Amino acid sequence: MKKHIVCLGDSNTHGYCADPGDTADHGDRFNENERWTCLLQKALGEEYLVLEEGLSGRTTVFSDPLHETMSALDVIYSVLMSHERVDLLIVMLGTNDVKERLGMNPACIAIGLERLLLKAMSVPAWKNNTPNILVVCPPHIGEGLWDEPMGKGCPEKSRVLAQYYKPKCDALGVHFLDAEGIAEFNQVDFMHLTRKGHASLAQALAELVPALV
Repeated sequence: MKKHIVCLGDSNTHGYCADPGDTADHGDRFNENERWTCLLQKALGEEYLVLEEGLSGRTTVFSDPLHETMSALDVIYSVLMSHERVDLLIVMLGTNDVKERLGMNPACIAIGLERLLLKAMSVPAWKNNTPNILVVCPPHIGEGLWDEPMGKGCPEKSRVLAQYYKPKCDALGVHFLDAEGIAEFNQVDFMHLTRKGHASLAQALAELVPALV
């Protein structure tokens, strides 16, 4: 069986493109030659199966009053069990957790991440019954963001997420990567990866993942 790499994330895992001119298809989603998940699959080769589990708006554990089933906690059991045996779970979440309407500060968001990780570890879907998780902290939301549904204070909270995430990961024995400085956000909405950002994130992960599985 191939090594199963499950990529759990939000719109930046789904591949949302805020700038249609940045994708060859001129649409609102990067194609299979552009998304970091697909590029990671190509880089890792046939011994691996990279599985996309990206949903726009997804949070770690917080319910969204405007949309149903946005919490990763609500689906983590079924996601992992549907892809068993799982060799590695890559979690890249947090951008949506900073939304003003959710009312969470960075410390609470990190506690939410911790809760999600503990739940993931308890799911009996792991190869050799050994949980193996890599948390990727998303790049900082840019200062130019003004998006009414996101609300106020998002860049400020996003900027410090990594410093709250890493101690939680260290305490749980979870691998950690801060994508700030690795993968760039666009200058349109300041919170979605560019085509270049997808490629650079895939490259960084392709170098890291083989050592983790």
